[in-house]
Amino acid sequence: MNYPREYNAVTDLLDQNIAAGRADKTAFIDQNQSVSYGELVTNTHRIANLLRSKGIGSEDRVAVLMHDTVDWPAVFLGAIRAGVIPVAVNTLLGAEPYRYILQDCRAKALFVSAPLLETVKPLLESLPALQHVFVSGESDDQFESLQAAMAAQPDSGETATTCVDETAFWLYSSGSTGMPKGVPHRHSSMIETARLYGQGVMNIREDDLVFSAAKLFFAYGLGNALSFPMSVGATTVLWTSRPTPGDMFAMLKQHQPTIFYGVPTLYAAMLSDKGCSKENSSANLRLCVSAGEALPKEVGEKWQSIFDVDILDGVGSTELLHIFLSNSPDDVCYGTSGVAVPGYQLRLVDDSDNDVADGELGELLVDGPSSTSGYWNQNEKNRSTFIGKWTRTGDKYTRDEDGKYTYCGRTDDMFKVSGQWLSPFEVESSLIAHASVLEAAVVAYEDKDGLTKPRAFVILKQDQSQSDDLEATLCEHVKKEIGKWKYPREIRFVEELPKTATGKIQRFKLRNL
Repeated sequence: MNYPREYNAVTDLLDQNIAAGRADKTAFIDQNQSVSYGELVTNTHRIANLLRSKGIGSEDRVAVLMHDTVDWPAVFLGAIRAGVIPVAVNTLLGAEPYRYILQDCRAKALFVSAPLLETVKPLLESLPALQHVFVSGESDDQFESLQAAMAAQPDSGETATTCVDETAFWLYSSGSTGMPKGVPHRHSSMIETARLYGQGVMNIREDDLVFSAAKLFFAYGLGNALSFPMSVGATTVLWTSRPTPGDMFAMLKQHQPTIFYGVPTLYAAMLSDKGCSKENSSANLRLCVSAGEALPKEVGEKWQSIFDVDILDGVGSTELLHIFLSNSPDDVCYGTSGVAVPGYQLRLVDDSDNDVADGELGELLVDGPSSTSGYWNQNEKNRSTFIGKWTRTGDKYTRDEDGKYTYCGRTDDMFKVSGQWLSPFEVESSLIAHASVLEAAVVAYEDKDGLTKPRAFVILKQDQSQSDDLEATLCEHVKKEIGKWKYPREIRFVEELPKTATGKIQRFKLRNL
């Protein structure tokens, strides 16, 4: 799509809804209040004016460490309207990662939800770039109230003149392989993902009511709950807390959304929940979407059989902003990641970056209009990740003759057993297919002879208990399902697995256990 050189992201995401007559339509609903598109426009102008009044201007950065309420889109889009760069920050981290991120992005202002203030408060004096702190919700006298500060500002103003190719906002990578990395995105990026995937694949509509378990602070949730619905004037339901199966069913039943977004581990947990039933869900549900990690075939098929609604399994990344490889509503093939989203190009390459043939294992490379310009202050990582227009995903796939891609594992998670490549995801999917298993993760370890073997970490369903007999049963199940040499030589039963906020299993942590 061709954009004018002078272009601000709020034009197509927000202001076009007013031009289309949706000023009175509800844009966002949180647990305490709702906001219309017209009110959101006003709120973004107030945020833009607030930033200008504090001397924060073009290309300065502000951190958004806020829970998913109606204040989040107001701050995020208001900063963009002012030409200021909002940096979305994970609300589930600890003090040291926050120190790292706030120092790394050199935020001049911090917008923080009141419940998160105590975590970052001890850090604030050690951040020389930080000049202002605005607290959403109840605050003490030490910091400015976001609500009061907004109320004191004019409700209209100018939208900054920005270039379509300049940075509009930052995200931080989920940290599945270490410390998170700053990922800038251009003004055109959000509307491109909305146009190509939200509208082009999902067929999101103005009359949709969407609910995303994935939060706004990372790429998947940002598209699900903000750019996709806003691009067509739909309505979004926001949820502040961490998603539990019980809460998700309660929200589905209460709000009756038409689209639900989750991650594989959440879908699996919901299927195992005592409240799992079609009657306890949304009668209006027409589509579900999954990303973050590959969706096990067993989970997708079981969900469809209970709710009579398919889950679109897709693959995206912070670097590409949202999903670029996916199943589609009229072509769902569980166990695969589908085909390239129109507008994106994909390659599978070997260790020498030569294209591999159908059926052969290769690393996935992607090119598309929503690609980041590169990591912030990460020269070596940029040199190894970005090759001209291509971005290395770090994922290993095979492609069949129909163009469908099947996930095999992360590049650094794959390993050889008995001289043959083993896909941790394949073994995990086999384990999850057993009636006793809720979740599983597989990593490599060296046995007493120095040979590489697979080790599985398994979470059992609530009505199951660990035993030597069960371990033997699971090993035999894997042998029978996917191959005798692929079974885990050791199984450790655990209560939880280390994960990022997006639901990705942090296997690098398991390798050290």
